[in-house]
Amino acid sequence: MATDASTTRTRRSRRQNLFVKELRTLMYAYGDDPDPLPESVQVLDEIVTEYIVDMCHDAARMASQARRNKIKVDDFKFALRHDPRKLGRVEELLVMSKVIADARKQFDDKPEAEK
Repeated sequence: MATDASTTRTRRSRRQNLFVKELRTLMYAYGDDPDPLPESVQVLDEIVTEYIVDMCHDAARMASQARRNKIKVDDFKFALRHDPRKLGRVEELLVMSKVIADARKQFDDKPEAEK
């Protein structure tokens, strides 16, 4: 059991502090102090990182069940199927990403046509 705890600590120490700047900003936006306690930020960082890793594992499991080696966006959507708010937000962000990509393509095409 001691090896499991040390392995967990090792994994956590490898991926610590990935989102500190963003989390501090979010915490302030939601009413926390401009300089939140480092322990609070650390706990939120661990929670966010663990959630992202779990979602990636779920998506990878969906891809492997479909006998694919690569993860697709649909695998993440399938993993989020039980949480309609998150799934709706993902779909909204995907639509906005496509709109922005199309707008950039149109903007980039116009200077070439003028040349």
